Amino acid sequence: MKKVLFFAAAAAMMAFAACGGGDDAAAKEKARQDSARNADSIAAIAAKEKATADSIRMADSMKMAAEKAKADSARMADSIANAKKGSSKPKPKPTTTTPPKPKVGGTRGGN
Repeated sequence: MKKVLFFAAAAAMMAFAACGGGDDAAAKEKARQDSARNADSIAAIAAKEKATADSIRMADSMKMAAEKAKADSARMADSIANAKKGSSKPKPKPTTTTPPKPKVGGTRGGN
């Protein structure tokens, strides 16, 4: 009876060992693959966000360049209009000549 009970206990231990022993490696591999897939998804989302930000920055830059070109064109048109009127250059100041002062001494004569 002891031998039969011993064999039954050994068979039960073998059954328990066979049921759960190999699943750890497969579960770890699946978890590693899921983690890699999640990291790739996060990287793809970050790349899309960066591309969107770059696109917005480029559009803003082009808008500012267009506004600057428009302002430059208006300024140039005003300069041309003023040049045609003849009022763009300031009139030169007349030059006056004053007699030179003596370098040494003062006036002659007198005390």
